[in-house]
Amino acid sequence: MIDVIVLGGGIVGASAALMLAQKGQRVALVERDFCGSHSSGVNYGGVRRQGRPLHQLPLSQRAHQLWADLPGLIGIDGEYVRSGHLKLARSHADFGALQAYAEQTQGFDLSLQLLDYVELRARFPWVGDIAVGASLCPEDGHANPRLVSPAFARAAKQRGAHLYEQSLVTRIEHDGQDFQVHCANGLHLQAPWLLNCAGAWAGAVAEQFGEAVPMTSAHPAMLVTEPLPVVMDVSTGVEGGGIYARQVARGNCILGGGRGFALGPQQARPGQAAVLEILRNAGELYPFLKGAQAIRTWSGTEGYLPDHEPVIGPSSTQPGLLHGFGFAGAGFQLGPAVGEALAEIVCTGASRQPIEAFSIRRFQA
Repeated sequence: MIDVIVLGGGIVGASAALMLAQKGQRVALVERDFCGSHSSGVNYGGVRRQGRPLHQLPLSQRAHQLWADLPGLIGIDGEYVRSGHLKLARSHADFGALQAYAEQTQGFDLSLQLLDYVELRARFPWVGDIAVGASLCPEDGHANPRLVSPAFARAAKQRGAHLYEQSLVTRIEHDGQDFQVHCANGLHLQAPWLLNCAGAWAGAVAEQFGEAVPMTSAHPAMLVTEPLPVVMDVSTGVEGGGIYARQVARGNCILGGGRGFALGPQQARPGQAAVLEILRNAGELYPFLKGAQAIRTWSGTEGYLPDHEPVIGPSSTQPGLLHGFGFAGAGFQLGPAVGEALAEIVCTGASRQPIEAFSIRRFQA
């Protein structure tokens, strides 16, 4: 007997499976490829609260607490470091936006530090002259998604969850009592609860239950450089977007920005133009990277909704169906808290964190 079927083995689905198993639920985690192999495993690895919309911050703060004991949660440290997150401003208007955000978030314990041009150079002399100021969130950081995301699935399995990889779902039905999930490999599961955490492909599941959402796919452009002398001691981003960068202990710098393109339903690549734009921006913002060799580029597939906000919570049409998808490339840090919220709905009927803003009802006329 299974209590809950979780569709999607990314960090949200695997976190939900882990939290449910911890609460004594009998869980089946179903992934059509390998757990953590899509957006959860190929993202930049930022573990940040800074820059999130205000209504995401309660979930983000809860996730921050869960990340604090990552080895206790998933058995590895995942190369997680609270390096700080430095958000750079390239204009005085952008610096004004950082100042406004710092004022708006005073009640959320982010401990933001605003640095003007002189203070920024004193603290981080490797930042290029194009930056006029920055906002530092000292307790934010970064981790290795290729290690962390699969480890959530392994931890769920160790807690008793059934893990089914390479199981492509071909049909989902509800017989009035249970969900019936059929897979191409012959796997057939049934349970009274179904969690739709299928990432960029979750919209198709929602549509089967009369909840069509305007979801689109996007493909991040990512690259990693050769090992360099360790200079960058914080994870960085830019107000208004464009580029983000961090340096790992081995000296490699991981950079992202712009968009790639799809090669097929499950494959994407960054494209030469996007890589060249990342390198151009990097030379301006991080002069020590000029001339550095990119040794690998990659992309993935992420789900985006028009408001760039996720869908989290119960279905509006089908009792027992919960959604957790559409994180617009920013779900890695939130993942453990979203998984916990979904597990709480199954076990107690409600999430302790406010999730009303993420209801799928906002897309219904």
